[in-house]
Parts: sequence; structure tokens; C-alpha cells
Amino acid sequence: MPTSQVNITLGTAGHIDHGKTALVKCLTGCETDRLKEEKERGMSIDLGYAPCYLGDMQVGIVDVPGHEHFIKTMVAGATGVDGVILVVAADDGVMPQTREHLDILTLLGVRHGLVALTKVDRVVPDHLELVRSDLEDFLRGTFLESAPILPVSNVTGQGFDRFLETLFELVKKIEPRRVDGVFRVPVDRAFSARGYGTVVAGIPVCGSAHAGDEVVVLPHNLAGRIKRIEVYGRASDVVLAGQCAAINVGHWDSHTIGRGDTVTLPGYFTPESFFVCKLRLLAHEKLHLKHGGEVKFHTGTSEVNATLYALEDRELQGGGDYLVQVKTKSPLVAGPGDHFILRTFSPVETVGGGTIVEAVPRRLKRNRPGLVDDLRRRAEAVLDDARFVEYCVRTAGRLAAGEDELAVRGKLLRARLQTILADLMRQRTLLGVAAGRYMHRDTAAEACARLLDIASQYHRQSPESPGLSFEQLRQAAGWDKEVLDALIVLLKSDGRLVERDQRLALAGHRPRLADEDARQVDAIEALFRQQAFSPPGREEIVQQTGMSLPAVDKALRILGEHQRLVAVGEGLLFHREAVDRARQLLIDHIGKEGRLESVDFKYLLDTTRKYALPLLDYFDRVGLLRRVGNTRYLKKGARP
Repeated sequence: MPTSQVNITLGTAGHIDHGKTALVKCLTGCETDRLKEEKERGMSIDLGYAPCYLGDMQVGIVDVPGHEHFIKTMVAGATGVDGVILVVAADDGVMPQTREHLDILTLLGVRHGLVALTKVDRVVPDHLELVRSDLEDFLRGTFLESAPILPVSNVTGQGFDRFLETLFELVKKIEPRRVDGVFRVPVDRAFSARGYGTVVAGIPVCGSAHAGDEVVVLPHNLAGRIKRIEVYGRASDVVLAGQCAAINVGHWDSHTIGRGDTVTLPGYFTPESFFVCKLRLLAHEKLHLKHGGEVKFHTGTSEVNATLYALEDRELQGGGDYLVQVKTKSPLVAGPGDHFILRTFSPVETVGGGTIVEAVPRRLKRNRPGLVDDLRRRAEAVLDDARFVEYCVRTAGRLAAGEDELAVRGKLLRARLQTILADLMRQRTLLGVAAGRYMHRDTAAEACARLLDIASQYHRQSPESPGLSFEQLRQAAGWDKEVLDALIVLLKSDGRLVERDQRLALAGHRPRLADEDARQVDAIEALFRQQAFSPPGREEIVQQTGMSLPAVDKALRILGEHQRLVAVGEGLLFHREAVDRARQLLIDHIGKEGRLESVDFKYLLDTTRKYALPLLDYFDRVGLLRRVGNTRYLKKGARP
């Protein structure tokens, strides 16, 4: 028995009747043809799984069918493999599905493997050498170019000792799949087990799960909790990405769930229909795909019909790399970086594949300025978690992105995301914004420049003003308060923006009043000082000064911006000195009497209710007074 389970899965590949299933049986002792039809026909038509013991390690093997009619099943199985055993029969040599399977494996990103040259007991040595030479030519330029070619016989056992040694060395070179991502299993099959209920089988492509974890099966959106896990047919408390596993969620209906569905953690994935993809077409001379053409789209264990839209050239030629958009006929679950395969309808053949960049909510307009350049950057970013998080923050729609948004878009568990964010903060690539939101330093630099432009333009238009209020700046920029607060702190910290009297201005700005403006401001301020507790309204000021109404409004605005006038109610202004005097009178009176009856305030100020009551309400709002009915008390903690 093995001392360790390694979360690596190997897969077979090759033409029909080249001995894949027999080879797996020799390796594992397991018969992977489980269906009655497979046994009767002597041909694999579905995926078969088996544990394989190599020294002190246990890995999984998935056996795929070789018949051309079951290529979609082969793709579903190959999606989960980390290394391949390409099986070629010595009496046949390279055949059509040998070629297509190798193309598929290449497009799916498989980079490790070896070649089993089977049925050597059926050929003479000279023929064997000829087949080996042809096979070397066939593999030249592929990821198996330097792979060992190992003659074996599933009948006599010839070559198996060296085959096992070489397979063991291959597995040691393969890096096990990371298990810190969001757990996700493309479903191979679902069935009902007596005494347990529904069991879902497949190879997780990401993350890990434990018995008791909550999961959801999509697109059906059925929630449940894992009751039991089997890995390689044995009970286990945990399943890791890259392990052949069966997951028991008893109350699900096995007849509802099938190949192409996905089991994952709640909240991270939704079924989508539009995907931006990085496509590589096979280097076939006559191959070309049209913009808007229909294709078969394979990803995970899903196979759906889809429409292919070119985002660059309208004609897609064999051998080329392209950014494309795919619209699937029915929604499916896929994440950034997932591999996919494209097959045509007529003739039915594999023509290309690549990686999914990201799901998008709608079809993209290819003529939108900057779209293709942005998608190229996105396609590079999805190859690395940290780069994708940085990209997501850099392109956030409201200048900043929150942790919830980043976790879902990046398909990252919170602990992994916080580690990445902490690293990016240490590198000063990101800036923290209130409430767990983050802004990219480049975004912040551009936004700060925008704020300085707004302030500069305001100073040119209103040189008499000490600066903008926060609300004026927010409306001009169109950003939310948290973002603006962070940017203002940044600008104030390096001295490019200053705050005076609750107004924001460029550091070098000094208010300048034209002579006529200064005369009018002084005249109106004198009126407010004279009529301290019965201040004039706009029309009264016009009558007393002879100024025009626009001139009066401008002077009032200037006085308000310089905080020489205070708005205590709708359309009611008091001079700052009057407000300060009234405040002290209140404090002195309540300090002596313990309270103030509202009706008495007008006598303190020697004014009327018209002015006294709004001023009392103002002191309520600013936190000086506490009102009980018509009685006021000093609010606890109010500064005397």
C-alpha cells in the first residue's frame, strides 16, 4: 500500500483498440470498462478511473475512449489530467485518433507524458524499430518530443518493469495541483448509492473540500453539505484538486445532475453564456473559421454548441493565435484560465483550443476603442493570481474594488486574497480605501491629477473663493465619498492640496477679490454686523445698498465661503460673530438656570421668534442643545 496519496491524475490517450484499457488493468489491476455495453463490445465508450500505485505513491488514472465518436468524452476526461500515457499499438502505428488526442492534450495545456508502444508481441523487431522511427517523427515539435517511448506487451508483460520505473520518474517530475483555490469539480457522472443517496464523481480542478463543507451544484443551483468523500475508492476526510473522487450529498437528485454540471463552493461561480477566450487554431493549411460561425465548445466536462466571434481579424486562419468571444447556446460554469477545445460540425474535428480569459455579461463591441489592448492585458493577467487581482483593482469601475468583488471575480478564497492584497500593499502597488476597498497606485495618480485640475479650474473661475467644499468636489469628480476621502488625504499628505475653513484648495491659492467685489462684500457684511439678531434678507439688502440681485447673491456666496456668514435655516443667514455671541448667551443662561424655555430665547437676543427659533434649531443640529418639548438643555459633552 502507498504511504502517500499525491493529487496527480494521469490519463491515457490514443486510437481505438491500441490497448489503453488493457494497459491500465496491468498497471492497476482495475477493470475500467464498467458498462455492460463496453464489456460486450470490447470497446471503451465512457471514462474509467483507477488508483495507480507507484512505489510509495498513489496517483489516479483516467482511461479515455479512443473511438472518434467519443472524442467529446475523451476531452471531458483529459481536462483533469496532469500527465499523459500516449498509447500507440506497434502493429498499427500512428492513427487518426492518435493525432487528434495529441492535439487535444496540447491545447489543454498538458506538458508531461510518455509513450507506451503496445502490442510488441505481435510484431517482429524490424517492424518495431520502423514504428518507433515513425513515432519519433510524429512527436517532433510536440510536448512529447523528448518523452521516452516504451515498448510493452499487455499480454506477456514484456517491458513492464522499465515502464513502471519510467512512469514513477515521470510522476515525481509533475508538480501536484495547488489546493488553495476555490473548490470546483466538473461532474463526470452522478448516481444513487443505496444507503447514501446521490454521489457525484469527477476530478476537482481546483481547491480542496472536507466532509461537512457546504457546496452547490450548478447550473441547477442546488445547495447541500458533503456527507462522505471517497478518493480512489477509499473513504477520506478530504479531497484535493487532481484526485479522482466521489462526493456524497445525499438529498440531491442523481437524475437531475449529469456530465457538464459543476460542484463548487457557494457564491463564487454563476453559469454564464459569454466568454472572452484566447484561441489557438491548429496549424492546418486549409483551416479557417468565420466570424459568427457555429462550433462545439468543450470546457471541463461540458460540451455545448456555441457561436464564435472574432475580436481582431474577422477570418481566423489555421496556426494563428486570436482573441475571440464565445457565446454558448446554454450557460455553463468556467473560470479564468480554464482550458477549452473547439470542434467543428462539418467535418467533425478538433480545430483549436486555448484558455478562457473571463466570463463577460454581454457581447463585446469589437470596435470599442482600447478593447483589444485591454483584453490582451487581461489575458496575460489571468495566468497569475496576484497579477489578476492587480488588474481587477486597476480596472475597477468606481476607481476602487472591495474584497468581496475581488474574491468572486478572481475566484479566490478570502485567506489567499488577503495574502495577495497585503503583498501588493507592501509593494505600494495598491492603496487602501475605507471599508476594505483598494485602489491601484496608477489609478490614484490619475484621479489625483483630475482633482487638481478641478481645483485649478475652480480657482480660475472663482478667484475670490477660498476653495471648494467637499460636496462641490465630489459632484465635479463623480466619485463616492470613500474614494474621494482617500484621494484628499493623499493630496493633503504631500502638500498639493490644503484645507482651510472646510474648503479645499491648491496649496498656492490665495483668494483675490476684485475692487468692486470687495466693496460690495464689505458693505453687506457691515449690514449683517449692524443687524446681528435680525439679519437682512436678499431683497432687503438690495433695497438698502442699491446693488443688483446677482451682485448681492455673489457677495453672499463669497461671505459664506469665507465662513463670515452662517446659514442657520433655509434662506436665513447670520454673521459668524452673531452666532458666536448667541452661543455664549445660551451657555451662560443654561449654566445659571439649568435650562432654557424656547420662548425666552428671543428676549435674550432682543429679537423676534422669526429669528430666534431657527437659531435654536441650528444649535440643536450642531450638537450644542438637547430639546425636550419646548425646553432646551446643554447636550452632554458639548463644549462650553
